[in-house]
Amino acid sequence: MIMKTCLVFLSILIHGVLHLQASHVTINQDLQSILQPSSPNPTYRTAYHFQPPKNWMNDPNGPMIYKGIYHLFYQYNPDGPSFGKIVWAHSTSKDLVNWTPHPPALSPSQPSTDSGSCWSGSATIISGQTPAILYTGLNQQQQQVQALAVPKNLSDPHLLEWIKSSHNPLMAPTSQNQINGSSFRDPSTAWLGHDLKWRMVVGSKRNRRGLAILYKSKDFIHWTKSQHPLHSGKDSGMWECPDFYPVKIDGKDGLDTSTPVGTGIRHVLKISLDETRHDLYSIGRYNARKDSYAPEHEIVDNGRGLRYDYGKFYASKTFYDSVKRRRILWGWINESLPIVDYVKQGWSGLQAIPRSVWLDKSGKQLVQWPIHEIEMLRTNKISMTNKVLKEGSKIKISKITAAQADIEVSFEVMGLEKAEKFDPKWRDAELLCNRKQSWTRGGLGPFGIMALASMNLEEFTAVYFTIFKFGEEHGKYVVLMCSDQTKSSLNVRTDKTNYGAFLDVNPVHDQLSLRSLIDHSIVESFGGGGKVCITSRVYPSLAIKEAAHLYVFNNGASPVRISKMKAWSMKKGVIN
Repeated sequence: MIMKTCLVFLSILIHGVLHLQASHVTINQDLQSILQPSSPNPTYRTAYHFQPPKNWMNDPNGPMIYKGIYHLFYQYNPDGPSFGKIVWAHSTSKDLVNWTPHPPALSPSQPSTDSGSCWSGSATIISGQTPAILYTGLNQQQQQVQALAVPKNLSDPHLLEWIKSSHNPLMAPTSQNQINGSSFRDPSTAWLGHDLKWRMVVGSKRNRRGLAILYKSKDFIHWTKSQHPLHSGKDSGMWECPDFYPVKIDGKDGLDTSTPVGTGIRHVLKISLDETRHDLYSIGRYNARKDSYAPEHEIVDNGRGLRYDYGKFYASKTFYDSVKRRRILWGWINESLPIVDYVKQGWSGLQAIPRSVWLDKSGKQLVQWPIHEIEMLRTNKISMTNKVLKEGSKIKISKITAAQADIEVSFEVMGLEKAEKFDPKWRDAELLCNRKQSWTRGGLGPFGIMALASMNLEEFTAVYFTIFKFGEEHGKYVVLMCSDQTKSSLNVRTDKTNYGAFLDVNPVHDQLSLRSLIDHSIVESFGGGGKVCITSRVYPSLAIKEAAHLYVFNNGASPVRISKMKAWSMKKGVIN
């Protein structure tokens, strides 16, 4: 039944194909013509994070695996380093680390659909073998509409050519469906229901209520808007880039989006809040009969939900890796420079390291960890065990390339009685990180690493933990994880926000683990085995290349023990 639907779907799509034509216009054209360099400034470019050679990049789009080849499409302005007329750039990989570029998969060409831009969307693998892309087009009326494209040649594992459906646009705002034409974008990966109808959601809003609008289709072409959204949230603003997928209650294996709903499954709804540029998610139950979703724990509706990453990380997208049976997460790391500065450097934006994602044993949050393939770039390993960090001390990590490194360290807490009492009013972790900065002498902490540090510590980005006692109960503690950018650069024009989150570990029984991927202008950190992730985008003035250093430190009043530490220099990936 599914195969028959797939074949009918393909025959309808290919009939009446419109050929792609490159047509690009750049906004901020005067600014770019004055400031844009003849060649991109390489000073802060990364060595193993995904980015194009030059120009603007934002959202990851339609990641998938097809015939053993990984595909990443992404929002790209071919004409300059600021946002403009966007195409779907395309690269492929055999290992998610080294990438080969290809011509854009989608470029503006259909006046009624995408003459303004080809904006974000997702890929669905139909019947396990046929890729289809749903994406948002910006039409001649500046309306956001949804469109479809499929590969021209299914025997080509690199999928170099894509054809757009002559039925485009498939979904458009009208007065009858009460959809706001300026807030209707980013279709999700589709899933097949019990009734053999496809379902997917599109991000939107009505007034201040964020919406995940649900659509259904028998043939992937003719879509009907459901009476009720899959989920919505009051006073949250526009919901961008919705992602909806199942996770197993037990184990790390990923699941295909169309996995039937069962007792051993929960669902994740992720939304990107346009107003805050945060990616929030909740874990809940999907009622397949009623097509409704109900969060079980944290609520995404008003911005207080769980986040994939508490730093620079937005417009994320997951896909199911059917070969290695895992769910993989991509996310855009946007700039911390003003627009004038990143236009001058000739490039903007990059992608975080792909992460494996699974449900924590508690069932209350997700766990994320860098894909294991990134470890192929490790070299020059150094290690340390059972080393006490006295109060107010630091140790330099030598014999590695500190600007291009991977470090894993586990801390054993000593002297829990020294922990400062936690004030119940401290509900905002980021504000607390601003209050308890890395150089502030505390009770139990701050302790962690100082990355991209200059010789005399005029500059550094600190990633650290601080532990607090919770009330008068014995054995109750709160663990705060922070990424302090206050002294990350002497450049006063960069964003120096301090990021933070509360980490769900018990320091009485558990060691505090930290892993950081350091890549010239990126410090991507994973606390508690991936329960909290924080990505910092920094631009040091002194701590560049060979002048960058790496330290472990303890500024608390009680010593901590480094039970084990491993660090590596990282080789450069072959990227585009």
